Amino acid sequence: MEKFGKSQPVKRVEDNRFLTGRGVYVDDIAPETALFAYVFRASVAHAKINSLDVEEARSADGVHAVITIDMLEQAGIDIDLKGVAVKNVDGTTAVNPVRPLLAKDKVRFVGEAIAVVIADSLNQARDAAELIFIDYEDLPVHVDVAAGGATIHAEAPDNQAFDWGLGDQEATQAAFETAAHVVQLEIADNRIIVNSLEPRGCFAEWENDRLHVCVNGQGVWVPKSRLIAMLNLREDQVRVTNPDVGGGFGMKAMTYPETYVVAFAAMQLGRPVRWMSERTEAMLSDNAGRDLVSVAEAAFDEDHKMLAYRVTTSCNMGAYNSQFAQAIQTQLFSRVLMGCYDVQTTWLSVQGYFTNTTQVDAYRGAGRPEAIYVLERLMDRAARQFGVDGWALRKKNFIPKTAFPYTSATGETYDVGDFEMILDHAERFSDKAGFAHRKAASAQNGKLRGIGLCYYIESILGDPSESAKIVFNQDGTVDILVGTQSNGQGHETVYAQFLSDQTGIPVNLIRVVQGDSDLIKQGGGTGGSRSVTVQNTATLSTVQKMISAFVPYLADKMGVEVASVQFDKDTFRAAGSNMTPTLIEAAQMARHDERLDLLEHEDRITLDARSYPNGAHVAEVEIDPDTGVVRVDRYSVVDDFGNLINPVLAEGQVHGGVAQGIGQALQEQVHYDSEGQLLTASFMDYAMPLAQDLPFYRFETVSVPSINNPMGMKGCGEAGTVGALAAVANAVQDAVWDLGIRQADMPFTPLRVWNMLATHEMAV
Repeated sequence: MEKFGKSQPVKRVEDNRFLTGRGVYVDDIAPETALFAYVFRASVAHAKINSLDVEEARSADGVHAVITIDMLEQAGIDIDLKGVAVKNVDGTTAVNPVRPLLAKDKVRFVGEAIAVVIADSLNQARDAAELIFIDYEDLPVHVDVAAGGATIHAEAPDNQAFDWGLGDQEATQAAFETAAHVVQLEIADNRIIVNSLEPRGCFAEWENDRLHVCVNGQGVWVPKSRLIAMLNLREDQVRVTNPDVGGGFGMKAMTYPETYVVAFAAMQLGRPVRWMSERTEAMLSDNAGRDLVSVAEAAFDEDHKMLAYRVTTSCNMGAYNSQFAQAIQTQLFSRVLMGCYDVQTTWLSVQGYFTNTTQVDAYRGAGRPEAIYVLERLMDRAARQFGVDGWALRKKNFIPKTAFPYTSATGETYDVGDFEMILDHAERFSDKAGFAHRKAASAQNGKLRGIGLCYYIESILGDPSESAKIVFNQDGTVDILVGTQSNGQGHETVYAQFLSDQTGIPVNLIRVVQGDSDLIKQGGGTGGSRSVTVQNTATLSTVQKMISAFVPYLADKMGVEVASVQFDKDTFRAAGSNMTPTLIEAAQMARHDERLDLLEHEDRITLDARSYPNGAHVAEVEIDPDTGVVRVDRYSVVDDFGNLINPVLAEGQVHGGVAQGIGQALQEQVHYDSEGQLLTASFMDYAMPLAQDLPFYRFETVSVPSINNPMGMKGCGEAGTVGALAAVANAVQDAVWDLGIRQADMPFTPLRVWNMLATHEMAV
């Protein structure tokens, strides 16, 4: 395969191995001699542990150990799986209770890990777990996302984790008091289970006084730093690797108790130990996503210009403070609070509550889909309340093109944007003009049809720093070592394509190496759509450093002045010399001359600012009023991702994100009963979208290059989800608006929609 051209829609090279079953996942590479771990979990949502007897399990056939919290504490292990704590409105630190690796004194949600059995086989470990005796004293269960109820943590009165605010509350209130129009809407954002194709897993081995832990996560440096701290090890004693990963979506960005307990077991037993989650186990113990209710209010003047915006949110933390959870619906929500609209007077108030449910943390978009969903539902409601076109109302309130760079009310500096141009493009591309005809055709067939718009903006998150290392191998191949971690996004293709474009190295000679803390000094992993911007900027900087290193060496070989040597992204050239070596040839020359310093190059960069992808999603739904079935019939997306390296991969990211958004909008919802039992703990009860539930997407990009990175790129990994929720929900609201229905909330399941229609019909 020859060198790729810039921005070519190249198919993913890694798909060859994935589609032929040659992917290498954590459960594939665990040592054959590894023992098996099985987690004994809580069967009740809230209880005091009166006693825990594991002696019979310890003596069962094949069992090597049963790990409990007492063992961890006796070994001096730091048992607290710590999470970020935000600041309350009054300046105090939010409640951050200890989250023990294994239940200590109490259990607080169904599925909480209590003990881990280590045995020769999984069946032996599972059988031994049946022999564990636990005596519970049931406590009252609290599952409502509100203050009050049974106390879950003594340090959190009324179960409130935090009371957070941002903005100018007094100025916002004053604007509402004098506004010509006020619009208000309560908006629920249903809890979902992430359900990555590959469940969580890990293995650990302790050899020669060194720990190796393999995780299927979203990076290696966070788990490494935590393993060092929790297990009291030196930095040089810990290696973390991360092989192929079958989906992460934010859920695998944080660490979980099993990783540390498995590592501890491997150290204690001197044997490799492996663990893989089962599907229902994952549904019980993986961090969930979303789960919040917001009241959104907007103040407008007589000409429908928005003056102020206020959001009050109650969000579910689950039983403990997960790693990034408190920041998701506070700081990250605020990053795009005002979206693309030119409003400076805002107030965001967020209260987080503990419940006897699984923890809630980052899910694709992490706070930004939630914020845009609230804002775009409210903009749709405002247009309907005013009796004006929603597209025109958005244009009237957009940040004008001439205002960039623009500092938002919550402190984000949007570098570039041309929102009106992109919305005009989306109007043509989605054939908005033909909607009336399509709606009439649906009506003739007894169906309700609606169209929904969402104009979103994203703030790229994650570590702004990243590393890249380029190594010329003896066999003529080239390794690029990266600090990010692919979870299925196509990094191997994109990074090789970009390096090939910058250096002329044939892409078939480039190998992307990731996920090994021994091979690259530092990295930020994957999350927040950061990868393409930070990693390729690091690569570009490393390439420049590499070219600069080769120039004086080649000048000497060419017999010319250093200043005359130029590199044209393919070959080195200099006036007065007929030598035109490629980088591969130059590396071979350097190896022959034993200039080993020229065979490895590494650099680390920090971006000064983020990028802000944005765009328009337009959904059309058709509702069968006899059954309540909602079908997304048309879906059009026009995105501004800046300059693209590989358009087909960008489109694939949008397809996946939209599928997850449609899934949440139409089908997915977690249900707990009043006792905290998860009722949607299998795919028999939890509705994941199938291919037949999704439309053929229509996708285009219009580039307004970012000025915050050298390539003008904007991340695209989460944009599909950010735009999909409101587009679909607004389409459903549009379909039922003329019937007089004013409150339509996700998920739009057949029963829920049928009840909505039937209840309204009975009311009138």
